[in-house]
Amino acid sequence: MGFTPSHAVAEQQLEQQFDRLLQPGDLDNWMKRLSAHPHHLGSVYDHRNTLFLDSLFRSWGYETRIDTYEVLFPTPQVRQLELIAPHHYTASLQEKPVANDPYTQQIQEALPPYNAYSVDGDVSGELVYVNYGLPEDYEMLARYGIDVKGKIVIARYGHSWRGIKPKVAAEHGAIGCIIYSDPADDGYYQGDTYPTGPFKNPWGVQRGSVMDMPVYSGDPLTPGVAATPQAKRLSLDQVKVFTKIPTLPISYQDAQPLLEALGGPVVPASWRGALPITYHLGAGPARVHLKLKFKWDLVPCYDVIARMPGQSHPDQWIIRGNHYDAWVHGAADPISGQVAMLAEAKALATLHQQGWQPARTIVFCAWDGEEQGLLGSTEWVEDHLQELQQKAVAYLNSDGNGRGFLGVGGSHTLEKFFNEVALSVPDPETDTNVVARLRARIISREGNNAPTLDGSRFVHISALGSGSDYSPFLQHAGIASVNVGYGGEDEGGEYHTLYDTYPNYIRFKDSAFSYGITLSKTMGRCLLRLADCELLPFDFTHFTETVKSYVHQLQKLVEQKRDTATTVNQWINDKIYTLSIDPRLHFSPPTEKHPVPYLDFSPLLNAISRLDTLSRAYAVHTQKIDQFSPQALDQLNDLLLHSEQCLLDPNGLPHRPWYQHTIYAPGLYTGYGVKTLPGAREAIEQENWQEAQQQIQQEASALQRLASLIDKLCNIK
Repeated sequence: MGFTPSHAVAEQQLEQQFDRLLQPGDLDNWMKRLSAHPHHLGSVYDHRNTLFLDSLFRSWGYETRIDTYEVLFPTPQVRQLELIAPHHYTASLQEKPVANDPYTQQIQEALPPYNAYSVDGDVSGELVYVNYGLPEDYEMLARYGIDVKGKIVIARYGHSWRGIKPKVAAEHGAIGCIIYSDPADDGYYQGDTYPTGPFKNPWGVQRGSVMDMPVYSGDPLTPGVAATPQAKRLSLDQVKVFTKIPTLPISYQDAQPLLEALGGPVVPASWRGALPITYHLGAGPARVHLKLKFKWDLVPCYDVIARMPGQSHPDQWIIRGNHYDAWVHGAADPISGQVAMLAEAKALATLHQQGWQPARTIVFCAWDGEEQGLLGSTEWVEDHLQELQQKAVAYLNSDGNGRGFLGVGGSHTLEKFFNEVALSVPDPETDTNVVARLRARIISREGNNAPTLDGSRFVHISALGSGSDYSPFLQHAGIASVNVGYGGEDEGGEYHTLYDTYPNYIRFKDSAFSYGITLSKTMGRCLLRLADCELLPFDFTHFTETVKSYVHQLQKLVEQKRDTATTVNQWINDKIYTLSIDPRLHFSPPTEKHPVPYLDFSPLLNAISRLDTLSRAYAVHTQKIDQFSPQALDQLNDLLLHSEQCLLDPNGLPHRPWYQHTIYAPGLYTGYGVKTLPGAREAIEQENWQEAQQQIQQEASALQRLASLIDKLCNIK
């Protein structure tokens, strides 16, 4: 896509040269160096890695600089958790070194397990087990007549982003939140534990941020502006993204005595974990005391930015990023992705030394502070927002990487382009390409009619929510983005623990770095093609079909709401709610539901219809690129570069204006998980019908703006 026939042949030859320059030994050596010590944001070794990355890019000939921001990063001063009734137990709150992994002996250099951006607190109360701590779990507790108000909850990791658990707990009146990894989800139930196998051992604790990123990402004190020394900062009591209650992660070794002390009803079958106990809901007789105090400091956040200027279009940027900070050693997360990006940068630099020059500027970004809340990438985007919206063609992101299957999400205007790229990338374990292997896996699991497949050789890419550095580019700046990584045969329990080390990675993740090289080949092709194509390879037919499916989902959601309201009201009339097959459950008469009003979807449907016509016309219009003059191609590319920005609403989403993309956003109660057509979807879910109708119009207006841009494209000859 985007190349004349003769140029396409040269491009394929260039990609073959690129592949030959990738060396697994480089990835191995860089991982050893970058993950040799704990290197969290603000640490000594994190800064040493900053300088090392800067020196590498400079040695390869890139124009390199380090952009520095001052961001809020709390670190723990007091962490205390005790069972105070019916007997006493003091949680250790520590991970233990293990045999055959000397990296785990560096425990004094590491931050202890905690949740960043939890508030300080000193609370005592009865304990309640809340399963995964999701809204529907609290609905189940209510059926048992259990209220968490004034109590401390214990939730297991999984099924949502961790920050949702204290958020929902606080909304239900809880005064504290404990999060643990149950061995059913992440431990011996899944396989042998580290160091014998890859799964979480009894002492492993998943650290992580609990900042409310669905409101905004980046430095909590400077929403919407860069955290420079001169920036006006919020006071701590003005920040809206901290938890409302103290929150602490613990191991399943520490969780078992707490859960074992619970009384009350036995949990539903789906709530049972794999600890050798009977799981009870509580509340009580278990009572716990939780005390947390943090040191709230501003620390430097270093972004390493390396540029290779374009020859003919230097003001069109192709941006490639991966973060390098970690909670501890971070071999898998994020160094496995960082070393793949370095291999791409080195290979492109070698091609440049051999005479190749990109038409467009390539920008490599090594981000700091991702783990705390996408700090480095968000501050950089906010710092350079206007320039990025004028010059950035696309942002290509990766994070952790391992052995297995292709995983990709992103802007659906790039879906066709990315599939074409991936079809040319060989899978290192099979005699096929990475798309064909992924399709085979999907078919084996879901059948030939799986929604992620289409009728051709392609796969549908997923929509992006949050959780990595693409978010500020896509959802705040409106820059077309993709997020890519391999995995699925690299399962384990090392995530955000002391045990995410180099020895662990080479034993259980990608021992020969073959999938690190595969990631480099995938992203390298994206970089080369985006940098050198005559016509930027955006396709609007795939986008239109995808958004059409999102609109149908919304219509179905409204019908489900209407059916539910009808059913509940019928139950009330027939008094069916008084019947219960489980005497343990507590039933109070349900509240009569208001009828679901008519929502007018015609603005969205009309916009989709217009997009459908114009996107097909544009595909026909650009079938033969060599029919366009250089001037016409320049005009097309200038418009295409801004196409994703048509989908932004400058007023932002309801209740969270930092997020401006009308098609993709993280959900208010899913965190990393995406909500598509988020303004209307979440209003419908919350039964805010007036807001839903307003957001339908806003989303339709965004689609109409994109349709108008495509109309202009079709009239360029």
